[in-house]
Amino acid sequence: MKIIAHIHNGFETKFGVPRQGGIVNEVKSKIVFEKEYRVPEAFRGLESFSHIWVLWKFDEAERDEFSPTVRPPRLGGNKRVGVFATRSPFRPNPIGLSVLKIEKLELDTPDGPVLTVLGADMKNGTPIYDIKPYLPEFDSIPEASEGFAEKTRNHKIDVIFPDEIATGLLEKDVETIKAILSHDPKPSYIHNERVYGMAFDGKEIKFTYTDDGITVLEVTSR
Repeated sequence: MKIIAHIHNGFETKFGVPRQGGIVNEVKSKIVFEKEYRVPEAFRGLESFSHIWVLWKFDEAERDEFSPTVRPPRLGGNKRVGVFATRSPFRPNPIGLSVLKIEKLELDTPDGPVLTVLGADMKNGTPIYDIKPYLPEFDSIPEASEGFAEKTRNHKIDVIFPDEIATGLLEKDVETIKAILSHDPKPSYIHNERVYGMAFDGKEIKFTYTDDGITVLEVTSR
């Protein structure tokens, strides 16, 4: 398969990347296409769609051997289920699938046509295989069963961002950091009070877990 583009955003490592596309729409990403595909005609009509499907590569999750079961972090990390019943990155073919909202399509930039999208669940530099328009008439099935994923659908955690730490940061950056942390970046089976560090958009964000949720301890430039 050919790589047609790469995504560019503030997620410098896998830690902190949302577990699903579309749950942290505060995060903006740009899809920059390879030179072969920087043809404005290839995007004709895309401006009339609000969302796209993105097929992408789990480029940091390739394994030589097939494992038929995985341990989803949201099920506690100790319960095994079949890999085909999950969206785990550890698959026979490391292919991801996400629905993202289009914020902007620019056809004439120094990098050719560029898509700005919201809610990506990919780290910076992730290779993209294809994009396709999202069609709600066919792609949305309201009565579909969610299986075990229904139990963790609304899993969010309160985030305390002290004023003295937020001072000097743009309000939108504070809101983006809070939105990312609210979806609990660590695996749910880990229970301790250690200090975690997350790299995002040129910043090192240190935080810990308390009885009240997550408390941001420090935000520094990397």
